[in-house]
Amino acid sequence: MLSMSEIKLGKVLAINNEPYQVVFTQHIKVARGGAVLKTKLKNLVTGNTLEKTFSGSDSVEEADLQRRKANFLYSQDGDCFFMDNEDFEQFQFATDDLGDMSKYLKEGQTVDVMIFNQRPVTVALPPKIELQVSSAPDGVKGNSSGSVTKTVILETGLEVRTPLFIKSGDMVRVNTETGEYVERV
Repeated sequence: MLSMSEIKLGKVLAINNEPYQVVFTQHIKVARGGAVLKTKLKNLVTGNTLEKTFSGSDSVEEADLQRRKANFLYSQDGDCFFMDNEDFEQFQFATDDLGDMSKYLKEGQTVDVMIFNQRPVTVALPPKIELQVSSAPDGVKGNSSGSVTKTVILETGLEVRTPLFIKSGDMVRVNTETGEYVERV
C-alpha cells in the first residue's frame, strides 16, 4: 500500500483492479483540512484519464506489473509492433496509445514492456537513447554569441534543438523524459 507521500509521477496504481499510471501530481495545502494530493491518472488498458484527489490518510495499492524485455520490430499503419525476448510472442500498441514514446523507437531497439494480468499494457523507455541525425541545417559562421541552437531531425522523425556543431550523420544522446538534446556521442 502506498501513502499519499509515496504517490509520484510515473508510479502505477491499482484502482478497481485496473492499472493507472500517475501522469500529473499537485500537492495542495488546505487551511484546516491538511494537505491533499490532486492527481491525474491514465488507465493503461483503456487509455482513459481519471482525476483523483488523495487526502493524508488515504492509501492506495501499487499495481502488480511485470517487466519484460522486448524488441521494437517496426511501425505500420498507426501501430507499433514488438516481440517478447523470452517467448518470442509478437504484440502491438497503437501509436496514439504510446504517445510521444513512439518518436524515440527505432527498429531493433530493446525496451521494457509492462505486463498486467498476462497482457502487455505499456512500454518503458530508458532515460536516454542514442539516435542518428538525418537532417541538420548548416550553422551560420560567426553566429555564436550566447547559447545558439538549431533544430535537427533525427532518424525517427523527432525534432530536437541542438548546438550549431551537430551535422547530419552525427549520433546524439536524447533525454526521453524531456525530449532534449544531452550530448553528441
